Amino acid sequence: MKSLKVVFFGTPEFAKTALEAIHQSNHEVVGVVTVADKASGRGQKINQSAVKVFAAENNLHILQPEKLRNPEFLEEIKSLNADVFVVVAFRMMPKILFEMPELGTFNLHASLLPDYRGAAPINYAVINGEEKTGATTFFINEKIDEGNILLQEEIEILPDENAGSLHDRLMEMGAKLIVKTLDGLSENSITEKPQPQVEYPKNAFKIFKEDTRIDFSKNSKEVHQFILGMSPYPAAFTTLKIGEEHKGLKIYGGKFEVVNHGKTSGTLDISKNEFKIYTKDGIYFPLELQLEGKKRMNVKDFLNGFRNFDEIKMA
Repeated sequence: MKSLKVVFFGTPEFAKTALEAIHQSNHEVVGVVTVADKASGRGQKINQSAVKVFAAENNLHILQPEKLRNPEFLEEIKSLNADVFVVVAFRMMPKILFEMPELGTFNLHASLLPDYRGAAPINYAVINGEEKTGATTFFINEKIDEGNILLQEEIEILPDENAGSLHDRLMEMGAKLIVKTLDGLSENSITEKPQPQVEYPKNAFKIFKEDTRIDFSKNSKEVHQFILGMSPYPAAFTTLKIGEEHKGLKIYGGKFEVVNHGKTSGTLDISKNEFKIYTKDGIYFPLELQLEGKKRMNVKDFLNGFRNFDEIKMA
């Protein structure tokens, strides 16, 4: 098998695992492109991406361009003479860049394309109660997540699995799929195929803060899947009125019962021993939560922090 020269593009932990797999394979990483270091937090500490940390530890050639069309950056990338570019959790790439290598540029996407194109495929697969999802490697073109498919692999979504657990399993599976794709390209044994034409593909748009509010007027199963799909990040939330104060409450997990209750959806019953929120067709019991300004905790510890339960309402 021919060893391919690879330039890798990526930023978070999900991408780091893929880079590590390529680095340990038969193929050679000749360059790593990642986001510029950023100052954040109170002390304005400089943060490096997970990809940069791994690349530095393994003496890989690192590039951190502010702009991907920068002529000096393009010249430097060209001089690396890579056979293929691999992209995982990175930003949009200009045509002048993704068309540069002889074998093209391929991306790893954490869904079975064409379903769940977009920024949050893992979250939405869980939110929508899918029983399976997967990972796809595909050639990049000018449309987001619409290029020709190289390889796909399925994975079962486990009962009551949250987005964090599924993310970690897809991260490992996706890293192996990338190496398999590189092997196939080096042996010329992969036939790329256009994505199936689906009239209404399921979307995975970027999640904003306002998208994470829980709608308790939905049925219990939908509420449960929404909370799992947002857990642990960005985290589903509701708002409590405690006395005169309004406080955000993140819910990371719980259980539900389908029962006739005759109560208004979104009202709550709270006491020293129990926290119940009524849904359209039953009751949701939060088990892991975080009140604004407090740390994440289980429901028992949460309830122990209150004395006057009559002053707690849903806002």
